Amino acid sequence: MKEQLADILDQVLRRNPGEREFHQAVREVFESLEPVLRKNPQYVDAAVLERLCEPERQIIFRVPWVDDEGRVRINRGFRVEYNSALGPFKGGLRFHPSVYLGIVKFLGFEQVFKNSLTGMPIGGGKGGSDFDPRGRSQGEVMRFCQSFMTELYRHLGEHTDVPAGDIGVGGREIGYLFGQYKRITNRWEAGVLTGKGLSWGGSLVRTEATGYGTVLFAERMLGTRGQSFDGRRVVVSGAGNVAQYAIQKAQQLGGHVVGCSDSTGYVLDERGIDLPLLQQVREAERLPVSVYAERRGATFVPGRRVWEVGAEVALPCATQNELDEDDAAALVRSGVLAVSEGANMPTTPAAVALLTEAGVLFAPGKAANAGGVATSALEMQQNASRDAWTFDYTEQRLAGIMHGIHDRCLATADEYGQPGSYVAGANIAGFTKVADAMLALGVV
Repeated sequence: MKEQLADILDQVLRRNPGEREFHQAVREVFESLEPVLRKNPQYVDAAVLERLCEPERQIIFRVPWVDDEGRVRINRGFRVEYNSALGPFKGGLRFHPSVYLGIVKFLGFEQVFKNSLTGMPIGGGKGGSDFDPRGRSQGEVMRFCQSFMTELYRHLGEHTDVPAGDIGVGGREIGYLFGQYKRITNRWEAGVLTGKGLSWGGSLVRTEATGYGTVLFAERMLGTRGQSFDGRRVVVSGAGNVAQYAIQKAQQLGGHVVGCSDSTGYVLDERGIDLPLLQQVREAERLPVSVYAERRGATFVPGRRVWEVGAEVALPCATQNELDEDDAAALVRSGVLAVSEGANMPTTPAAVALLTEAGVLFAPGKAANAGGVATSALEMQQNASRDAWTFDYTEQRLAGIMHGIHDRCLATADEYGQPGSYVAGANIAGFTKVADAMLALGVV
């Protein structure tokens, strides 16, 4: 079985040259699957793995737009509709200069398993562009979004493909995208995008969901050892949406959050992060965290990573491969108890190995940050029924989903002889649900 997995992996690497993030994501899942394939040879016979590693559809398109000086700009747009065995393609759009096909495929591959773990009827996909919204005016962002949707709209639909936000795509961008979709199609199809504004079809808790879910998963992990967030020293990477609401939920649960970061460096605030001030700086004014540190009287450390601060709970909420082996070693030396990934694949394989060998509770992103897409699916439910739920009810649903994912991961890891491994449990539980659906649908 190991040889068969190695052969399939070699084939994936050859067919997708240069896509290192995608290779990493596939390899990480394959490392968990040998006992599954041994127990379920029908997955091998039906080439489920080979099919899972090949997206159903990959769309690449030109995005022309005009800047404020009247110059024509060109960006590249992507949508990878990865797997729809469980439901319509579902996954965010990322606007960032680092976006290329390999990033989008890695995110889409991860999304398939993440969406499976939620138990909701949604498949996996991802998209975005190498457009950078930072430093652009409102008008420039609007014109870019309108041009982007003018091409993408033909591939979307509430029963086909339902995008949401990701890095660089927040409520403002979702609004512009939805407006253009509505204008082109002449349909108020609320379920075609999630992360919408509350006044026009959005769901309460959706804004908070990814960060909240990451912390709720960590709280459940700590509970397996009779521990909690109460009084724990916490550091969070990032300072965007996911990081902000991870900070908020950790503070609500009694955690003492002392650090956050952005691409310029990190803030150390021993008094505890002042979330309203951070949101003012980052969201209202769109300024770096160094400005927060200056106004707060906190320490700003340029060009360094927040992990060197040390903490009992670490929440990587920024981007892929942001926590490496040296960072993991620093966290272990500081006595870290748990690491819960709010971002997608933010911890390198070597760092994951070091953390798990040290006995640190480790939650992979496909499990720990599934709260965002789960609440997107709840938003789709509300749209379909022309209903709107209260904050408390929606948060209860989110908590139930996250606790269910946690418990499913642990139970699956036990079933397949890897007790306590959230990585193995998440990979196997996510895979088997999708694989069974693919077998039921025939050779598609």
